[in-house]
Amino acid sequence: MPEAMQQQIASYWQKIHDYLGTEFNFDFWSQNTPRRSTYPACRAVLAARKQGADKAMITAIQKAYYLQACNPSDVDVLIQVAKEIGLDEELFSEALSSDEVAQEMQAEFTLARSIGGNSFPSLFIQSSRGIVELPIDYKQPEVTISQVLSYCK
Repeated sequence: MPEAMQQQIASYWQKIHDYLGTEFNFDFWSQNTPRRSTYPACRAVLAARKQGADKAMITAIQKAYYLQACNPSDVDVLIQVAKEIGLDEELFSEALSSDEVAQEMQAEFTLARSIGGNSFPSLFIQSSRGIVELPIDYKQPEVTISQVLSYCK
């Protein structure tokens, strides 16, 4: 990741911290070699899904990245996170590097693009009314939650 991009993303963290009070470990920027790709972390979530722990993996990756200054682009970090949430390390490692998980990830990217999910983050909900993108209100999460609930009725 170019130095200018690192500084820009670190400044976003600072703005989010200042605006919302969200905690970050800014040591990440001095203790790691940041990379632009989220592919390893995405693959880790899909590998964890095989053991029924995709949501736990998302939370654990975010904690490792934002609070523990660990690089979620490093396979060893992802394996350690998997162990910490109680996954079978061998099964996770095999799935992480498997062609099956690579194909699943591409299928999810294809689905996201087909419904208009071309930016991050995006929030889509599928209901009897179809698939619709919802705006995200970071300052007042109850607004976003109420929108989700209204589509679930």
